[in-house]
Amino acid sequence: MSKGKFGYYDPENPMKDRITDIGPPHHWQMFPPIIRRNYGKWLYHEILETGVLMHVSETGEKVYTVRVGQPRLVTVENVREICDIADKYCDGYVRWTTRNAVEFIVDSEEKMKALKQDLESRKHVGGSYKFPVGGTGASITGIVHTQGWFHCHTPATDASGLVKSVHDVLFDYFKNMTLPAKLRVSMACCLNMCGAVHCSDLALLGYHRKPPMIDDEVIDKVCEIPLVVAACPLGAIRPVKVELEDGTKVNSVRVNEQRCMFCGNCYTMCMATPLADKEGDGVAILAGGKISNRISHPKFSKVVVPILPNEPPRWPSVCKTVVQIIEAYAKDARKYERLGDWAARIGWERFFEKTGIPFTEKSLDDYRLAYDTYRTTTQFKFTEHAWAVSKAAGGIK
Repeated sequence: MSKGKFGYYDPENPMKDRITDIGPPHHWQMFPPIIRRNYGKWLYHEILETGVLMHVSETGEKVYTVRVGQPRLVTVENVREICDIADKYCDGYVRWTTRNAVEFIVDSEEKMKALKQDLESRKHVGGSYKFPVGGTGASITGIVHTQGWFHCHTPATDASGLVKSVHDVLFDYFKNMTLPAKLRVSMACCLNMCGAVHCSDLALLGYHRKPPMIDDEVIDKVCEIPLVVAACPLGAIRPVKVELEDGTKVNSVRVNEQRCMFCGNCYTMCMATPLADKEGDGVAILAGGKISNRISHPKFSKVVVPILPNEPPRWPSVCKTVVQIIEAYAKDARKYERLGDWAARIGWERFFEKTGIPFTEKSLDDYRLAYDTYRTTTQFKFTEHAWAVSKAAGGIK
């Protein structure tokens, strides 16, 4: 007989001491006492400085939150250090946000100042911040990303390395609220997009450009052919009989390259259909997405740069282009205007002009159901190039 948390299992009385809810603990248990006391009673909040928020309750109590940026993949030592800080200043309470930031919550301004000073004094051996305070208000929040080369089997680029490189060049925007509005940057290492990059102000997407390579000698030994065929969402894979060089006939598959969208689902099911390619893989940049309903409706991101090369360890081309877009947005957008709202106001034609990004046919939405999202208005935002063409044609004097 097995012994559980409440003693030995009794087959004569199987329902005795049975645990029916073994999910996560109720969130109420995770709230600091001051949050529990004032739940539903908050009047307003203020951003005192970048990374520091103050919430005021109708009871008169105030809560101070210090937000620090953190990587998505962390060590046990790092988590223990965060817990030690929480024990010292926050009675053991700490929370992670959905964008990988860590928030320390205290109940007095004195504790907040001491906490912030302690956090900014902790540095790595190389001198960089362990716990950089920032990411609130009109700044860049932490970059949410996927697994990349560290863990995933279908990435077209790395996630942690690319995000680190991009965040380094955008660090001043994280530490200071100098942008017109908040800016969300996300990153996914393949178009399966477990990083939800399709609704971000700025999105980085690892992209395969070549179909999977089929290892005919191995595939029939390590994979179930029907499973490989069924794995393709576009029906681009079909079973075939193949004769090897020694005359042996084996079961294999072939890919219709015109239908393949390079998602890697087949490789998920079968290791004999690898997709990664040094020359073919790269990074696409999308812009203008958001989930918020403020000012305008939610938007999907749009492809603005179809492909940039993989250049580890620092990805200079990607970093340069990202900075180019953000600096143009910061210079030209109005206060509270998200990147997509700015592009919609000036027109996507001028977006490419102002950011210095060349427009190509790859940015045209040719999805077969895209007529639902086509811009059907006759209004057109003329760029300098368009004016030049009109003048050359004699249409404008």
